[in-house]
Amino acid sequence: MIDDALLAILACPACQGDVVLKDNKIVCTRCARRYPIKDGAPVLLADEAEK
Repeated sequence: MIDDALLAILACPACQGDVVLKDNKIVCTRCARRYPIKDGAPVLLADEAEK
């Protein structure tokens, strides 16, 4: 699980939008890219995102 304090400072690397935790993925509220969480760490790489 990702800590709420960490989510508050994270941003989407593609558009710098705010992100939320949804279905065990980090989801951008602006562009809707979905970033995986692997071994408990968010993988915030634009190449790894699902559109």
